[in-house]
Amino acid sequence: MANIVAIGECMVELSLLGDGAAGLGYAGDVFNTAVYLSRFGDHVDFVSAVGSGDPFSQDILNRLEQEGVSASLVAEVRGKLPGLYAIARAADGERQFFYWREQSPFRQMFDRGDFDRIRSALVASDLIFLSGITQAVIGEAGRRNLHGLLADAKSMGVQIAFDPNYRPRLWPSPKSAREALEEIAPYCSLISVSQPDLDAIYGTDATKALGDWANCGVEVVNRHEDRTVEIFVDGQVYLLPAPEGVRATDTTGAGDSFNAGYISARLSGRGFDASVATGRRISAAVVQHLGAIISVADMPRP
Repeated sequence: MANIVAIGECMVELSLLGDGAAGLGYAGDVFNTAVYLSRFGDHVDFVSAVGSGDPFSQDILNRLEQEGVSASLVAEVRGKLPGLYAIARAADGERQFFYWREQSPFRQMFDRGDFDRIRSALVASDLIFLSGITQAVIGEAGRRNLHGLLADAKSMGVQIAFDPNYRPRLWPSPKSAREALEEIAPYCSLISVSQPDLDAIYGTDATKALGDWANCGVEVVNRHEDRTVEIFVDGQVYLLPAPEGVRATDTTGAGDSFNAGYISARLSGRGFDASVATGRRISAAVVQHLGAIISVADMPRP
């Protein structure tokens, strides 16, 4: 069992069902991965911020407890409410997001200077997981403080895993997202990226970016839309062909769940093939259900 710290935001999720109806849930890219990592048997601390005294923030804390994810590093901020997003889906399962997160308490999570408890948890962990959404939401000042914490953890031998998870609306431009990614890449031991995100951020330099990261000692997992996976590591490129496809109902959380399966398997000492297979297995189950987090009953067998 690995000791993992996940840094990100959990939001209120509205799944639009048609005819004015919606399903209520709680999700966020790093939160989703944290939940699945916990279900794989890893110990996970979630670093985030929620409101205080409102039913939505309490539901998030309750959900963390139910999933076995530690909320000891989740700040409760009175007078704030969690961010909210809605998902509209096309017939093929692809989705469109609508956000209300400007006042989310997580936005100021790394503006303050008192990080002793967070730093202690980070340097004592086996791996830290975060995403480009984490970077975007906390802003430039927050990123500077966060990168200082990551540098401390890296100096203690802690692995850092990162998914760029590019959301154009969160960045002024692809260039700004690329600059933020390049700032964090030197701290990373693993970067897991989808090919569409890579193309959107780097354009014609996408392939070069993969090679540059790998040449710096990063294990790079490139996830293609057809579910082919390339792994760049130690000067080698491993190509894992796409498995038989499944009919997608909702692709929300597909990459998040893949990351959980892959990371958990790698931390337990499994090889690339077995780790990708674990990620694909959970991802295939997730896309066949509505919402980013499926029920425990719907989890595939290990």
